[in-house]
Amino acid sequence: MKKTTVSLAVIGALFAFGSQIAHAAPDWSKVPKRDVQVFHPGVTPIEWVMKKSDHSGRTGLNKGESCVGCHEEKNGLNFEMKRLAGKELEPVGAPKTMNFPVSVQAAYDKDNAYLRLTFKAPAGGANAGDKENDVKVAVMFPNDKVEKAEQVGCWATCHGDARTMPGADDKKTKYTKEGAYELMQWKSAKGAKAVDGSVTDKRNMEGGTAGVKAEGSKAGDTYTVTFTRKLSGPVVEGKSVPFGIAVHADHATGRFHHVSLGYKLGLGADGDIKAVKQ
Repeated sequence: MKKTTVSLAVIGALFAFGSQIAHAAPDWSKVPKRDVQVFHPGVTPIEWVMKKSDHSGRTGLNKGESCVGCHEEKNGLNFEMKRLAGKELEPVGAPKTMNFPVSVQAAYDKDNAYLRLTFKAPAGGANAGDKENDVKVAVMFPNDKVEKAEQVGCWATCHGDARTMPGADDKKTKYTKEGAYELMQWKSAKGAKAVDGSVTDKRNMEGGTAGVKAEGSKAGDTYTVTFTRKLSGPVVEGKSVPFGIAVHADHATGRFHHVSLGYKLGLGADGDIKAVKQ
């Protein structure tokens, strides 16, 4: 009986050890980095983007072009930052830093996808409504039912009648007119729970099925945030999935964030950022 007990204990330990290996964090030293610029978008919801008199790029979008294909250049973004910071597109007040780089790394194994973001969060924001969180970081993945998701990234969730937009309903959150986004978010407040949610006809900060985990740390003035989520929904091996990043810096809330354009994450497929299989 003693020998049997010992054998079962050893087998159990081996299974536990094997499970830890299977879900071990990626070796980030073997994963390439790709800088993505995030910027303060001001009052530019999807309605503004698709109005020709406001945004000449609407013509290209209707032809199937993407925001990143038009606006990203080798040395960053070709936006008129002064226009985005002006009273027309930012009536409340622009942050001192209009754009900054986020270093993105991606990996996956047989069960999970991993996304690691490294950046220096700027101070000098015009909004400090979140007293608990100095910084928040979110990533969203749309399903294939979201119109123009591959072209516009997260912009399909941003509407002119949502809260913090001028004259809008303070209770109305981000939403989609069709399809859905999976939402994951990390918050810097001590003990804050990772958000595993979605954006459908409203923003849901819980109830997601991606099994999101998030860890963050700060070294000097640099934040490192790592997301872990299941290979499920739109994020599966063999596909290239659109995604977008949002960083709320300096206690910002609502639309007072810095956001990326829409990029594609390739998991065993082509993409702006290719996840390394480990």
